[in-house]
Amino acid sequence: MLQRTKPHPAQQLSLGRRLLRDRVLLLFALPGTALILAFHYLPLLGNVIAFKDYQPFLGIGGSDWSGWDNFAVIFNGDPAFLQALKNTLILTGLQAILVFPAPILLALLLNSLFSERIKRIVQSILYLPHFMSWVIVVALFQQMLGGSGLLNNYLRAHDLATLDIIGNSELFRVLVTSQVIWKDTGWATILFLAALSQIDSQLYEAASVDGASRMRQVWHVTMPGLRGIIILLFILKLGDSLTVGFEQIILQQQAVGRDVSEVLDTYVYNNGVLGGAWGVAAAVGLVKGLVGVVLVLAANKVAHIFGEQGVYSR
Repeated sequence: MLQRTKPHPAQQLSLGRRLLRDRVLLLFALPGTALILAFHYLPLLGNVIAFKDYQPFLGIGGSDWSGWDNFAVIFNGDPAFLQALKNTLILTGLQAILVFPAPILLALLLNSLFSERIKRIVQSILYLPHFMSWVIVVALFQQMLGGSGLLNNYLRAHDLATLDIIGNSELFRVLVTSQVIWKDTGWATILFLAALSQIDSQLYEAASVDGASRMRQVWHVTMPGLRGIIILLFILKLGDSLTVGFEQIILQQQAVGRDVSEVLDTYVYNNGVLGGAWGVAAAVGLVKGLVGVVLVLAANKVAHIFGEQGVYSR
């Protein structure tokens, strides 16, 4: 006797009934959705000033259209823009090589701790810098490594040569990268530790029985378990790759000069907000955002080719 298959419960309910059923969840999501719309999506409409000779006292509607004139700094290779682009790409490369792998390595070290109590204490300490503003972080580094900081005062007290670190333009990129590692590495381990907790312990036991060393277990068991989250975060990082820290850099720009510290974000600020070239600044910001979107879509496509889910499924 044939049995009738029951339709999926979601197929029995109309859209109105499902909205009514999930009304509490929807109400909880409403404030966050409103904030995202108000501060992330609605401001995108302001990108129209990239195609206008925008004057604040005239407003967007009263300003004349300028077509592609504001994009001339990009197409014609304005020296200041090219320098900002160069500095941005250098910092992006340093952060991709040094900053992105740091939380993975730290998560592996934390996961190797046998005492859960010690692990929780270490995690709590490592999370703290993330909640500090860049103003505080930069001030701490200046108090430690500045001309009259703790390190140089110690060197003076022992008749040793002082070190010029904070105001040294040659060390600026290394300094910025080290600040990012110090501030955000601990917090970034959360996702990797969560992924590590999902790896079946029996896989490690089987590998140990087969004679695999600790490093072999990490390479053949742990890393495959982390591959999905690593690819996902790397794709998302690509979309943000041309954003290398506005607050962090603008706070230290005066000490080292624009030649080495000017990046695309500070270029937009210095030329738009301070210089009054609103249209040019909006054009550079628009192109930067579009490049980020293209990088995410391209990297996600590559992830699909290699059998990974990526940011979204096919």
